[in-house]
Amino acid sequence: MSTFLVVGANGSVASEVARLLAAQGHSVRKGTSRAATEAGQVHLNLLTGAGLTEALSGADGVFLFAPPGHVNHDELLIPVIDAAKAQGVRKLVLMSAMGANADPSAPLRKAELHLEASGLAWNIIRPNWFMQNFNTFWLHGIQTQNQILLPLGQAKGSFIDTRDIAAVAATLLSTDAHANRDFDLTGPEALDHDQVAAILSKETGRQIGYQDITPEAMQAGLLGAGLPAPYVGFMLLILSYFKAGYAERVTDSVSQVTGQAPRSVAQYAHDHRASWALPAN
Repeated sequence: MSTFLVVGANGSVASEVARLLAAQGHSVRKGTSRAATEAGQVHLNLLTGAGLTEALSGADGVFLFAPPGHVNHDELLIPVIDAAKAQGVRKLVLMSAMGANADPSAPLRKAELHLEASGLAWNIIRPNWFMQNFNTFWLHGIQTQNQILLPLGQAKGSFIDTRDIAAVAATLLSTDAHANRDFDLTGPEALDHDQVAAILSKETGRQIGYQDITPEAMQAGLLGAGLPAPYVGFMLLILSYFKAGYAERVTDSVSQVTGQAPRSVAQYAHDHRASWALPAN
């Protein structure tokens, strides 16, 4: 069995990667920017580099992604790639984002290219928009107004369940069947937000709708939630790509890597239906 460092192990994808690897019998180090409070956790702050050498020492493989809320992805990820190489790590799986490879000057693409040239065995996974956004980041509008509030028109997205992303990452880390390849990850179908709202409504018994808001309204909401202005600008940019149709493409990468079909939005909604329960009076 191998030893794997899972960076950002409190996140929805990384926590599931850690669980799957542990279930396979591997030793898992759960990297967290918070103080380590339980067995298997190690302190690791990508913003400062604190704990990086210790976390990587003796690791065979690493699951890595950029912490949310920041736009300087290359500055945060490249030092980890270099340190992994120096520490003798064998393989690194980087979670990027679908479309990141369209622009060589984009920070995420710079990190991807650096990994490809590093000499490490690698995989890059680029998931589409997460289904789990509907029970986290977009939840407030659903709970307070019964509306998914986004500036996306009628554009479609091939949303992916974070559990399927994690299954791909764990498979790539623990096997060599797809070494040195990149994969764009999507769910099984492309839906617009009216269709997603209808699925949530059917599953919960609530009347949930979708409202196409302006980018300015989205900006105000994100800033009001305390997100940094540069990150808000980044979010508006990638939302504009969604509206332009770039999130509609469907791939078979999940089944190609794991041998299992990706979950549908209907399955996701069923599994998370408690998330949209009406608040108790």
